[in-house]
Amino acid sequence: MAEDNPDDVLLTRRAFAKNGFGNRIVAVSDGEECLEQLLPAHGGPGLAPALVLLDINLPKISGLEVLGRLRADARTWLLPVIVLTTSRERRDILNCYLGGANSFVCKPVSFADFVPMVGTLASYWLTVNEPCPDPGTL
Repeated sequence: MAEDNPDDVLLTRRAFAKNGFGNRIVAVSDGEECLEQLLPAHGGPGLAPALVLLDINLPKISGLEVLGRLRADARTWLLPVIVLTTSRERRDILNCYLGGANSFVCKPVSFADFVPMVGTLASYWLTVNEPCPDPGTL
C-alpha cells in the first residue's frame, strides 16, 4: 500500500481485518519508497505482493509516475495495481487507466462506507480474481 496519510493506512488495515482478511499489508509513505520496495535499484526482485493499493497524491514521486514505472518494468508489469484515492477528477481516472491501472477506486469519506468497499475490493482481487501466471513458467 502506497499511502502518505497514516490514518488512511490504519483505516485500511482495520477494514481488511473487519472483513476477515489477514493478509500482511506493507505500507510505504511515498512514491520513492514504493519503487524501492517493488523495483530495487540492484535489478533483482523486490516485494511480490498480491496487489498494490496506490494513492496518486504521493510525495517525492507521484502515484501516476509510480504506476508508469511499474508498467515499464518486466518485474512488475503484470502486478495488479488498484488506485485508491480521494480524487474523483475525470482526468485522474483517465490518466490512471491510460497508465495501466487495473482499477480506480474512490475512497469513501466515512469508515462505515469504507469497510464494505474494502471487503468487496479484497474479496475480488484476493479470492475471486485469478492472478496472471508468470509468463516465464508457461
